[in-house]
Amino acid sequence: MTKKSPGKSDRKGISLIEIMRMFPDDETAEKWFVGRRWPHGVSCPHCGSVNVQTGAKHKTMPYRCREKECAKRFSAKTGTVMEGSKLGFQVWMIATYQMTTSLKSVSSMKLHRDLDINQRSAWFMAHRIRAALSEKGGKFSGPIEVDETYFGGKRSRMRNSKRKQLEGRGTVGKSAVVGAKDRASNKVMAKAVARTDAATLQGFVSEHARKGSTVYTDEARAYNGLPFNHGTVRHSVSEYVNGNIHTNGIESFWSMLKRAHKGTFHKMSPKHLDRYVQEFAGRHNLRNLDTMEIIESVMSGTEHKRLKYDSLIADNGLPSLARAA
Repeated sequence: MTKKSPGKSDRKGISLIEIMRMFPDDETAEKWFVGRRWPHGVSCPHCGSVNVQTGAKHKTMPYRCREKECAKRFSAKTGTVMEGSKLGFQVWMIATYQMTTSLKSVSSMKLHRDLDINQRSAWFMAHRIRAALSEKGGKFSGPIEVDETYFGGKRSRMRNSKRKQLEGRGTVGKSAVVGAKDRASNKVMAKAVARTDAATLQGFVSEHARKGSTVYTDEARAYNGLPFNHGTVRHSVSEYVNGNIHTNGIESFWSMLKRAHKGTFHKMSPKHLDRYVQEFAGRHNLRNLDTMEIIESVMSGTEHKRLKYDSLIADNGLPSLARAA
């Protein structure tokens, strides 16, 4: 029996015991996923044909397209973030449940222990689920709160050699993230950025705000000249609310992300920071749904988002902060 989740009386939550009963083995979990991915019958992820042979005697590819031009074998994982994964569907379902119901997320070490898989597999799987949670674009009607924040270690705790490399004060050496929260829908869009200059921040606002929207920011000069109805609060003189003008909503989102940074992950490298940002934005935007609706939404978001391990660890010009071998 589903229970109401704490803090959201209209939501139906699911306990860990219930999720285990729902997906007691890989076969049950795969059947559930197939039913959600192909509700009208299995279709080929390569060409879209519904002329598919099912139950083929193949260890990993139980389906085969009957179209002569295609004739490819595939599985339920083909064309999703799970493609190429040797982990069973039960592991994927439980990991998705853990990552979507934990407000401050779950570390790869906890997934490694809870799911009895090695830590590298858990880390890779978590990043693939983050890819499924990510959303593309989207325009907000407003009012929209926009703010930026920074991630990075405290200079006082750095090695002398690294500390001496940093010139300047404040945010020097830290990674920036910009975000927008729509008060009408309570949804959030955010991303890691290389700079916090006017072109970057105003470009982000224009990307996510509909024409004629009202935008609220702090008094940072980078926002001067925004082509929107623009209201500001002056944090420099301890002004945080001026009527309807404030950025408290997006700052609340930052606080959750930073609590996860300190309490769950302890480190978010610049190389992968945006993946974590997308996870938290995606989970925030689904938080009003029932637990099973959230899981179904994430599973439906797995298509066309394959993430290969080589791509995940490839050099993107940003430091991973990994210890030297």
